[in-house]
Amino acid sequence: MSLLLLRVADGVACFKVTIGILQRPTSRIRAYSLSPCCRHFSGFSVGHRSSFIQRKMSENGVLFQSRGKVLTVDTMNPAVKKVEYAVRGPIVIRAVELEKELKQGVKKPFTEVIKANIGDAHALGQRPITFLRQVIALCTYPDLLNDNKFPEDAKERARRILQACGGGSIGAYSASQGIECVRQDVAQYIERRDGGIPSDPNNIYLSTGASDAIVTLLKLLVSGEGRSRTGVLIPIPQYPLYSAALSELGAVQVNYYLDEENCWALDVQELRRAVTAARQHCQPKVLCIINPGNPTGQVQSRKCIEDVIRFAAEEKLFLMADEVYQDNIYAQGCQFHSFKKVLYEMGPEYCDTVELASFHSTSKCYMGECGFRGGYMEVINLDPQVKLQLTKLVSVRLCPPVPGQVLLDVIANPPREGEPSYEQFIKEKTAVLNNLAEKARLTEEIFNTVPGIKCNPVQGAMYSFPRIEIPDKAVKEAQAKGQSPDMFYCMKLLEEMGICIVPGSGFGQREGTHHFRMTILPPTEKLRILLNKLKEFHERFTREYS
Repeated sequence: MSLLLLRVADGVACFKVTIGILQRPTSRIRAYSLSPCCRHFSGFSVGHRSSFIQRKMSENGVLFQSRGKVLTVDTMNPAVKKVEYAVRGPIVIRAVELEKELKQGVKKPFTEVIKANIGDAHALGQRPITFLRQVIALCTYPDLLNDNKFPEDAKERARRILQACGGGSIGAYSASQGIECVRQDVAQYIERRDGGIPSDPNNIYLSTGASDAIVTLLKLLVSGEGRSRTGVLIPIPQYPLYSAALSELGAVQVNYYLDEENCWALDVQELRRAVTAARQHCQPKVLCIINPGNPTGQVQSRKCIEDVIRFAAEEKLFLMADEVYQDNIYAQGCQFHSFKKVLYEMGPEYCDTVELASFHSTSKCYMGECGFRGGYMEVINLDPQVKLQLTKLVSVRLCPPVPGQVLLDVIANPPREGEPSYEQFIKEKTAVLNNLAEKARLTEEIFNTVPGIKCNPVQGAMYSFPRIEIPDKAVKEAQAKGQSPDMFYCMKLLEEMGICIVPGSGFGQREGTHHFRMTILPPTEKLRILLNKLKEFHERFTREYS
């Protein structure tokens, strides 16, 4: 083993080389002392000093031994390597590269990259809701409370929130479960939404977006080894957060397939099939529902929700209801029903026994405030001892981002009729939702004019998930490149048209089918351009590979 000690003190630089400590005599240890004026060292640059030291070590038979990395791909947590997140996968990485190339003047068949891969409303041009940003501004810079440009109802909310913050500042940590007055407002929001069904602020956990709360709860639920390992039922197609989290936690992913021929409806018989099959190799314990659906855009009927709750009760499954798109309902005849509301209206047989966690976020609906990372989870019928463990677990992260909590509070406690900001707030909120409804209709309409593309109605949420026919020749070329056929399709679309969408294989799909997910968020005229370009590409792609 080789050891180099370098010391600089009192103008004297010295180093000691120790070699073969266990195998060589101590006489081989040599020391070199050099005066500051010594031309051989003192006037050297750091690089020259390093070369000098290495040469002297070499002269004395010392060989450098490079120490291997402690953390390598082979030694890292193997569960992390299994994690995949298609929404920000290879397609998006390439899209960013193309944007840089365009800025550098590289000629492409397009002049801009249109990103339709993710539900990031503001990045795609949606304007913030004025009232939300006014309260955020007041809380961030309280001196603005003296500015008469801000309406009194915004100031009133800001003062109340600041009084609940340590030192009157949103720069202070909050309680781990979230600011108490914000949790109270969230509970009141849930009560209004659900027609008066009580909500306890102590059952509300504020979070860093809904994603953080979902992963936190899954950590509590996953346990066991081998056949006793926790199985988690997730819809296919699904939002890749679920498969990624299950991979990281080492849980067993249990797929149940939505019915594409019936507008991506959820069928309880399919749930029963999935649970029965899973019991051969794991212990199904959790049932995840996404309503409205991502990426599929379906809105579940009340009857469907009742059937799911009965099934969960029969099979003793913990229900997780991802309801972050609850305001995004577009199709005529569709209505959002929260799982909690339906659960309580089914009576004590269910509302006193079925364990439920529901999730919401500031990132979607009419707000689109993704960057603030605000959200909440409400837990129902959670064992009191487990609840203590949940509180302990969230405390490890100290608290959710306080600006996100502020934003969530304003969403839960918006302007009321008669307040100064009410009319503008309602006008802006309605405009956003009406615009999304129009773009949902436009997307379905244009896609269904293209031979080889079939798009179900976008009943809700922010995405379409059309089925595409890919010719056999293209399938074989994709396989030769080691790509899934829909990845091959989407990558060609990006390279030739500058459109960034996500292949359906990243969300899961039935064997032999191909899809892609595309957000409907771009401004209407840009969305129309995108849809027509996609139509042109698909027709050309089909001709090329037929």
